[in-house]
Amino acid sequence: MTGGGDARTAMRRRDRGKDDAWIRDFLAQARWGVAAFTDDGGQPFVNSNLFWYDPDLHAVYLHTARTGRTPEVLARSRSVCFTTSEMGRLLPADEALEFSVEYAGVVVFGTGVTVEDMAEAREALYGLLRKYAPHLEPGRDYRGITDEEMARTAVFRIDVEDWTGKAKTEADGFPGAFHVPAPSLLPGVFRGESG
Repeated sequence: MTGGGDARTAMRRRDRGKDDAWIRDFLAQARWGVAAFTDDGGQPFVNSNLFWYDPDLHAVYLHTARTGRTPEVLARSRSVCFTTSEMGRLLPADEALEFSVEYAGVVVFGTGVTVEDMAEAREALYGLLRKYAPHLEPGRDYRGITDEEMARTAVFRIDVEDWTGKAKTEADGFPGAFHVPAPSLLPGVFRGESG
């Protein structure tokens, strides 16, 4: 299933391609992802979200409110592309066009569906909770998901048809490599400060 099987997953830099095991591990650890859809009129639409990859079902799960653009677009167009990535260090060079960056990422192609089965939807939501808060347990650290909450939440499943993963890294001693700082507004935004 690694990239190169068809035009969707063909890679120009095949030397940076990763195998299925690497892709599964990356999806298990990646912090957030972006699902891309196209509406009836051909307008692209993306949804940035937390996600959970279920290796047993070979599916990516996301959730959002039951009403809004994501469920509306998905109801009309089931073709989905999903990506998640991480940026490493900036890699400076003697020439501007030779600057580069370390990166790792996965692109998934598949079919999106709204999960109607409440047991599957609940398991997907608990999968998200296990991924992001593995040290916390329902019933001990927090109240479990209620039926009322399930009625307000839409869970989406992307059935993986194909995927590709790639990464570029350099040795620790790469001359001048540095991490790009996060935008200065983020700490305030994440603490709820205005500005």
